[in-house]
Amino acid sequence: MIVERRRRSGTATGSPCRRCMVLTAIQASTVIALTVFAVLALSACGGGETYDVVLHGGRVLDPETGMDAVRNVGIRDGVIAAVSEDDLLGTESVDVSGLVVAPGFVDLHEHGQSEEAYALMVRDGVTSAFELEVGTGDVNGFYSAREGGQIVNYGVAIGHISTRMAVLGDPGDFLPAGIGGSGTASPEQLDEIEARLRVGLDEGAVAMGFGSAYTPGAEMAEIERMMGVAAEYGVSAHIHMRGGVPGLDSTLAAARDAGAPLHVVHVNSSAGDDIREFLEMIQAARDAGQDVTTEAYPYGAGMTRIESALFDDWESWSDERLAEHQWVATGERLTRETFGRYRAQGGGVIIHGRSEEQTRAAITSPLAMVASDGFIENGTGHPRTSGSYSKVLGQYVRDEGAISLMEAIRKMTIEPARRLEARVPSMAGKGRIQVGADADITVFDPETVQDRSTYMDATIPAEGIPFVLVNGRFVVADGEVTAARPGRAIRAAVR
Repeated sequence: MIVERRRRSGTATGSPCRRCMVLTAIQASTVIALTVFAVLALSACGGGETYDVVLHGGRVLDPETGMDAVRNVGIRDGVIAAVSEDDLLGTESVDVSGLVVAPGFVDLHEHGQSEEAYALMVRDGVTSAFELEVGTGDVNGFYSAREGGQIVNYGVAIGHISTRMAVLGDPGDFLPAGIGGSGTASPEQLDEIEARLRVGLDEGAVAMGFGSAYTPGAEMAEIERMMGVAAEYGVSAHIHMRGGVPGLDSTLAAARDAGAPLHVVHVNSSAGDDIREFLEMIQAARDAGQDVTTEAYPYGAGMTRIESALFDDWESWSDERLAEHQWVATGERLTRETFGRYRAQGGGVIIHGRSEEQTRAAITSPLAMVASDGFIENGTGHPRTSGSYSKVLGQYVRDEGAISLMEAIRKMTIEPARRLEARVPSMAGKGRIQVGADADITVFDPETVQDRSTYMDATIPAEGIPFVLVNGRFVVADGEVTAARPGRAIRAAVR
């Protein structure tokens, strides 16, 4: 489909409306009559107001109100100022008839916080990207490094993992590669970890990140203590939990006893064969009144660092299990010899093995938001950075009919926004197509949207998403990333 984009002053279609045309054809007998007629004509053309941008004739989906209708959307000063059946005047007008106009996708789990990664995720429809699992040990530094505008909005958690690494002296550069994962913290070190987490929260971190799977030396008493700090600040605890079903049970109990809102990241990855039991346990906790949410990504393979504690027992694995691992840098499947060599070197590894049925169960569950867990660096990574959202829309919505379009949009927009609203009230402006909401908007073709990246090449951008706006400015136009950098820091109040 060719979408015509016009920069102009006038109505959304590029031509005056009919009553305005009548005005030019009538010879008024008096100045008074001419003035009266002009007022009536302008009223019929949208009241005479001019918007910065008008998206004309798209199928507008708003997951909060349930709107699913053809409307014109007017944007002014980075905010949605009109959602109307009437024609609207726009300085810049885009004909999006036949396309879906949805809130920009909100990704709660994106490790790739760089220009390279942003440029791929925005073509997948993402307008706000958060690093909330690993997070950072330096909240001020994270935001300072991105001042001046990015392609997308961005935010970060204060990370228990990175904070623990700093206090225990772990040599890892992203995940623990030694004592920060396996070591037991002394009472003095626990005090220091807690103090640093508090500093990060005071600096405006939007959440607190945990990775108990990566820190086996951190007993659940330590996790619960730090979750108590999260509860005190009213932030959600986003955790890559360990230990399968028993681990989920202990994690739910720790969060409940600490009083912390809990978000279980990538339930499909953590649950594996037990995905249905995991989802049932989370639902039971919610039914009992616990504040707990979860997420999933639509791929059967995960990715992490090979030097991490997840692989401490690798030498006991069978050759078949080792071969399920793919070295990101080269694409090769690993053997006992290459696994040991690359583990000593350190780097990214893709882990194959989950079935499509497990992935589908997570994606179609009403409990699971969509989040990418993406990472791209120097042209290598996992396809979920560039394809998670388009894959859900293409495969699970259009091709399989496994979930409805509105349900998919809910999982990608309003639900992740709501997860953060208690801590960051400005998130109430995300995930909605309503007057007063931030003009973070993704426009896609439901007939062609699809992921294209692969495990061998994760940098192939998605297709079928011709327009994306962040804070009212086009960051994707006609399918290409623009030079605009309107993305802003999403941050809690700094104390």
